[in-house]
Amino acid sequence: MGHKFKSGQRGVSFFTLVFLIAVLVGLGALAAQAVPTAIEYQAILKAVEKSKAGGSIPEVKTIFDKAAQIDDIKSITAKDLEVTKAGDKWLVKFAYNKEIHMFGPAYLLLKYAGQSK
Repeated sequence: MGHKFKSGQRGVSFFTLVFLIAVLVGLGALAAQAVPTAIEYQAILKAVEKSKAGGSIPEVKTIFDKAAQIDDIKSITAKDLEVTKAGDKWLVKFAYNKEIHMFGPAYLLLKYAGQSK
């Protein structure tokens, strides 16, 4: 009795490999543009936490503007903050959108929102 051996190729074809690399490069390019917006969001949260120590709404906004200059925050300004009194503390809220151009008419929309603790 003879044994039949399968003699086929195993693994990934060249075209599949090129396609996978192209997809990974595209995702890497998007991540390279999205990560700085997430870092800026963290800086905004830190600035909002600092600003709630102000004694009045103008003081809260001034503290935020100073922190925004130090951390190079460009997405929002003190005018975009919603400042309200919650008991004896200030509650500072914000929301903004960032658009990242992907290709042609396609954009990635990131919506950020947060508030002081």
